[in-house]
Amino acid sequence: MFGDHAPDSMKTGLRPHPETVMKYLKSLYVQVIIGMILGVLVGWKFPAFQDSAKLISETFINMIKMVIAPVIFFTIVAGIAGAGDLKKVGRVGLKAFIYFEIVTTLALIIGLVTANVLKPGVGVEKQTGGAAKVAQYAEQAKEMDWGSFFSKIVPHNVVEAFATGDILQVLFFSVLFAVGLKMMGDKGGSLLTTFEKINQVLFNVLKIIMRLSPIGAFGGMAYTIGKFGFGTLKDLGFLMMSFYLTGILFIFIVLNLICMYYKISLWRLLAYIKEELLIVLGASSSEAALPSIMQKLTAAGCEKEVVGLVIPTGYSFNLDGTTIYLSMAVIFLAQVFEVPLSLGQQLTIIGILLLTSKGAAGVTGSGFIVLTSTLTALKVIPLEGLAMLIGVDRFMSEGRAIVNIIGNTIATVVIAKSENEIDMERYRMVVEKKTTRLI
Repeated sequence: MFGDHAPDSMKTGLRPHPETVMKYLKSLYVQVIIGMILGVLVGWKFPAFQDSAKLISETFINMIKMVIAPVIFFTIVAGIAGAGDLKKVGRVGLKAFIYFEIVTTLALIIGLVTANVLKPGVGVEKQTGGAAKVAQYAEQAKEMDWGSFFSKIVPHNVVEAFATGDILQVLFFSVLFAVGLKMMGDKGGSLLTTFEKINQVLFNVLKIIMRLSPIGAFGGMAYTIGKFGFGTLKDLGFLMMSFYLTGILFIFIVLNLICMYYKISLWRLLAYIKEELLIVLGASSSEAALPSIMQKLTAAGCEKEVVGLVIPTGYSFNLDGTTIYLSMAVIFLAQVFEVPLSLGQQLTIIGILLLTSKGAAGVTGSGFIVLTSTLTALKVIPLEGLAMLIGVDRFMSEGRAIVNIIGNTIATVVIAKSENEIDMERYRMVVEKKTTRLI
């Protein structure tokens, strides 16, 4: 009927063009998704592969950690010494801290309310096994102290701070170094130029590492499924579903309202960092995406010193996903052990968690240590109940990490915009360009 004039879609039988398929396969986020799917299948069918998978995942995360400290240092120094105003640095830091406290408090309250409404712990059979593992976490929790946490921000050895990758210590030294360099005036220009070039080299190294992220995601998922399996989700599946639901509501209601107030599109921002979100999901650690997020926000028009201050600080003070998990886990265990908590006691929990949650770093398992220290401080819920959460914690750590990284990304853009330290024309061009590619 159509002959040679038939539409291309009819000639090809609606098959996608090979070039289009190759284009999508070359996309990093598609490769990460494929890696995660393969990881789930391998972990499910070949659980004995878990040790090798863990090695693959840890190697990838170590490659990321390798550049975190120098990226933070050179980004902050180049930002503050290059064009920064010292008064502005203090103002940005104070504004970030206030923002973090308000948002994390909201996260805690939402977690408590959701756990009280959904009651994920009611009817769950008590389990007190895994005493050795709980004792290990309890020992680590003893070392957590609010006073020592702040005192440890100041490194007694700068080289050690860089060697161990202590984010807050590196951040503290970086700000002081930037101020010292800025005080040199024009004399420090040559050193500053060198630092900016080194920073560019580090981001090129990061690009190389990120190409390996599908392999890292594969290893992370293969280890998680191979070690813990799907069976661990049966008894505590409702708790995990409740937590993920609460995280989704927090992102698309609380954080979305913040974005709307500052006239930022949440959806477009999430599309812009889609690769990082998938990497975080596979690695179960928001730290795996820290350098890449800093690079992307700088490329989107946020000033270097704002990015350099807010993102690293947020990894200790703005852990929205972790605070939601902590509040829900405490109420869950109270429900399991039938410990009635009055309104006053729940307000006390909020107060304690506001302190203990700040000690959680952006690494896998830190939230569990904080939970142990919280229960130790409360002295009303049996510590042995933590054994119930050990098996499912790995699955929930992925959700915590994703909410954490989204919260810190939004915080950086919001604070940059409130300080007029963002090129909005460049931001819209870069972010919308990324979104257009998606669609």
